[in-house]
Amino acid sequence: MRIRVVATGLLFVLVSAGTGGCGADGAGDVAPKRWAQSVCTALAPWRTEIADLTARAQQQLQSAKTATQTKTNIVDLLAGAETASEKARVGISGAGVPDVSGGDKVARQFSASLSKARDAYGNAKRSVQALPTADAKAFYASVGSAFAVLKEEYEQSAIDPKHVGQKDLQKAFSEVPECR
Repeated sequence: MRIRVVATGLLFVLVSAGTGGCGADGAGDVAPKRWAQSVCTALAPWRTEIADLTARAQQQLQSAKTATQTKTNIVDLLAGAETASEKARVGISGAGVPDVSGGDKVARQFSASLSKARDAYGNAKRSVQALPTADAKAFYASVGSAFAVLKEEYEQSAIDPKHVGQKDLQKAFSEVPECR
């Protein structure tokens, strides 16, 4: 039963995968549609990886017989999500700056969002790694607390690409096939 609670918490946090951030002003040199295409191309594998990690974690957590097995599975899942988030951040940083007013701010927002998501997964991973497993009840309660912090940190990173502020970018995100 405890394992199902952990799996449900993982699913909730990981399936909510979005993006988020902050910034300044200035236009870049990448056309809005091309920038949106690059961003969505970088995010697609990230979202797929998060979904795959979640599915694998659910299977592993349901078959785990001990708190130690559960801990190993959760740490692996969080490490994978942390790595996938960093890959996506690098991809988005490589997209350049969209040629719209405040484009540099928008580009920084997306990169910062994925940095925050990466850091949230990393913090949760380190929290779970540090948990003792001798007392299974205490372990599962502590995992629940670690995931509550993960959820809070993760939600602070979220941004919806279709609501980035600039109408040119909003339009680009809604028109580019990679973003659908």
